[in-house]
Amino acid sequence: MKIFKLLLVIGIISFFSFTLPKNVLKKVNKEIVKLYETENFKLENVSISEDAIKTLGSKFNAEDFYKIIIGEELAGYAYVDKAPSKTAQFDYLIILDQNLAIKKAKVLIYREEYGGEISSKRWLKQFIGKVKGHVISLNEDIIPISGATISVRSMTNAVNELLESLDYLHKNNSF
Repeated sequence: MKIFKLLLVIGIISFFSFTLPKNVLKKVNKEIVKLYETENFKLENVSISEDAIKTLGSKFNAEDFYKIIIGEELAGYAYVDKAPSKTAQFDYLIILDQNLAIKKAKVLIYREEYGGEISSKRWLKQFIGKVKGHVISLNEDIIPISGATISVRSMTNAVNELLESLDYLHKNNSF
């Protein structure tokens, strides 16, 4: 009976250790394959202390922040989250290099009728190169989009929170 309970607990932990929805995970994998030009990679959850998590603006847990491993080497990091739009939320992906600079920003799933222009590659390129600790300014670093004001602000705020959190984690050796 004890062995059965132990196996059940291990199975549950394994099942929930990678809880991105399948449709989101598929899109994340596709973007990593395109960016790194390889299908031979793995995503590993980044472990962050409970104390650090409590102080962060962005949420960090096993569902959001991953190491991208190619072979045995750290290729970068992937952060997946949701941000609010006018009446719903959209899923987005930020891929970072080993130095925590943004290599790619992608809106994975946009659920609104209006504001979907934030999904354009051209607009999202504005985030590339931004690094941990950098504060992105709307109208200076990021050009707004008429008709997508809420989503533009939301994506900009989400990336700012991520960069601020990464700076804190890096300075405190929290991962």
